[in-house]
Amino acid sequence: MKQILVTGATSGIGEGLVKLAADRHYKVIACGRNSEKLTELESSHPLSTLNFDVTDPQQTFDALSNAQADIYVLNAGVCEYVDIDSFDPDMFKRVFEANFFGVINCINALLPNLMAGNQLVIVDSMARLLPFTQSQAYGASKAALHYLTKTMEVDLAAKGVIVQSVSPGFVETPLTNKNDFDMPMRISVDEAVASLLNGIEKRSKNIYFPMMFGVVLRLLSRLPSSIKVALSKKMKNNKQEADKDV
Repeated sequence: MKQILVTGATSGIGEGLVKLAADRHYKVIACGRNSEKLTELESSHPLSTLNFDVTDPQQTFDALSNAQADIYVLNAGVCEYVDIDSFDPDMFKRVFEANFFGVINCINALLPNLMAGNQLVIVDSMARLLPFTQSQAYGASKAALHYLTKTMEVDLAAKGVIVQSVSPGFVETPLTNKNDFDMPMRISVDEAVASLLNGIEKRSKNIYFPMMFGVVLRLLSRLPSSIKVALSKKMKNNKQEADKDV
């Protein structure tokens, strides 16, 4: 029986993944900072839990330095949008603390115990592919995370560790439910985690879902920067016009 450890397991994709993995008879370690939710998960599914905040380096090290699993899914993260008229550097720090340095804290704790055959799965976002309006903090943190993932793939190859990148599109989660704009091809959590776990099991180096949205955005991301910026400006203008009509 394979063992899978998942951070950010108390909501959204992380919660869906630990439930699906438990149903597929994985030995599951669900990690999160919401102790009540972790207790609820333990009572409803056959899994164990670790309660810590990935933004706290010492908590994370204490929780994960002795953790043993075959698959480590680093999924915890937050999303905040930038108001260009009320620019807030502290918000950028909050987003990077969770989305980027939270992963760094996890890797720091896990790295000494990673061995050949282990899978290190890092969740970024398709938001990194285009310069979306108001996504300066979130998109930048996920772009940095993707770069980190690819460099870890290079440097852990000699140890036989399989590093996998996960780039979700729009998924029906508490995070996306706060969005006030159109979310094309949005899929349910169940659909998302089925794609994610299948990709993990296939050891795919790059996992995108929904698949068609991933194809479209990756094609658009290969366009010249001037065209990508023009497309993003058009999307922003369309949103502003739609807001006026409401």
